[in-house]
Amino acid sequence: MFDRHKKSPPEASPASSHQPAASTTADTRPVAASAPTPAATQRRDTAVIGASIQIDGHLRGQENLIIEGEVNGTVNLASHTLTIGNQARIKANVFAHTVYVDGTMDGDLYGAEQVLIRKTARMKGNITSPRVSLEDGASFKGSIEMDPEAVKAAIGGVSAPPRSASPVAAVQAAPAQSAPAQSAPAQSAAQSKAG
Repeated sequence: MFDRHKKSPPEASPASSHQPAASTTADTRPVAASAPTPAATQRRDTAVIGASIQIDGHLRGQENLIIEGEVNGTVNLASHTLTIGNQARIKANVFAHTVYVDGTMDGDLYGAEQVLIRKTARMKGNITSPRVSLEDGASFKGSIEMDPEAVKAAIGGVSAPPRSASPVAAVQAAPAQSAPAQSAPAQSAAQSKAG
């Protein structure tokens, strides 16, 4: 009897060694399946505006953004990273935590942390950020202000007031446009009195 018990543990050992291998394989698969989940989460944290997309207006968000298309207006990603891709054409004022420019940018950049103008970039506008890098070969026309307080004021100002700022600008522009229209009839009335 003793011999049988001694033989059965060695027999159980090889069987048990196969079982852990199978369970290790089974354990590896769920681990591998759960590994892409964080990668998928990271992908969801970065939005992409494709090369064929055109946006006119105020663009804001709470995630990192890559722009390959065309944006005209304002881009506000105050707490996130913006990448202006090689194919991008931006005519906007940009407010972001970190900005990478590879494409064409026409407007002012405000980076709370950093602005990097890469060698493929063509930029016209002013940059305000505590850290600014211009790679050799980049095309840049504008000014650079490396003042953290100016960045905080600009980004803080754009967070709430863009909607109230636009109507004020429209109201201020409306009287200027309507004033010449009113003065033209007044001039014709003055000419008819003189004539």
